Amino acid sequence: MAGPPGVGKTSLGESVAHALGRKFVRVAPGGVRDEAEIRGHRRTYVGALPGRIVRAIKEAGSMNPVVLLDEVDKLGARPGFGTVGGDPAAALLEVLDPAQNHTFRDHYLELDPDLSDVLFIATANVVEQIPQALLDRMELVTLDGYTEDDKVAIARDFLLPRQLERAALTADEVTVSDAALREIAANYTREAGVRQMERFLAKALRKAAIRRRPAPSAWMSTCPTSRSWWGARGSPRRRTSAPRCPASPLGSP
Repeated sequence: MAGPPGVGKTSLGESVAHALGRKFVRVAPGGVRDEAEIRGHRRTYVGALPGRIVRAIKEAGSMNPVVLLDEVDKLGARPGFGTVGGDPAAALLEVLDPAQNHTFRDHYLELDPDLSDVLFIATANVVEQIPQALLDRMELVTLDGYTEDDKVAIARDFLLPRQLERAALTADEVTVSDAALREIAANYTREAGVRQMERFLAKALRKAAIRRRPAPSAWMSTCPTSRSWWGARGSPRRRTSAPRCPASPLGSP
């Protein structure tokens, strides 16, 4: 699955595992530069360990889990000729090839664990950074960014309840209308996903939680009610001319 950050690639992988009734485990190959991280270290080395694939299967406790290879396009740069590190992308070729992964061999175990029943799902942001031989062994599913209506629905149904719980608030104490969510999505975020939108919601709910505590009436009356919730509109962010709240015992909201 390829797409910009924040569009739900990892969450979609978890949903696939839940729909299939399989265990889910996540492996992050980003930055891996040594082939032994995939195939395992030989036992002659001090601190040798099995490869990440075998460790993921052990963590799942099943031989047919859903293994998510998160950010596979962030694999470490392949070493040059004559180095001993090997190419981790080349080691993944045998893992992802359905015609070969039943004979995948881990150097630490000295066994051939059958990976043919494992469902591998890889995610990436930039397809061009994936080696062509590795990309040839995967089905490419492209995920586009969310529309404004999608962001409002996701924020209302998922992001807002989660941030309310983290801020120790209830839906009866704080209400965020669809118009407010649409204002954030249209004028305060510049992204394909919803991560920045969740940050703005978290910021507003933290301010709401602070305003609900007992405070002097003068402090409550002078607090701005306009753009102080989200900050300046658009990107890059700039200072607003709205008045700031006076200092309080627990700090300014």
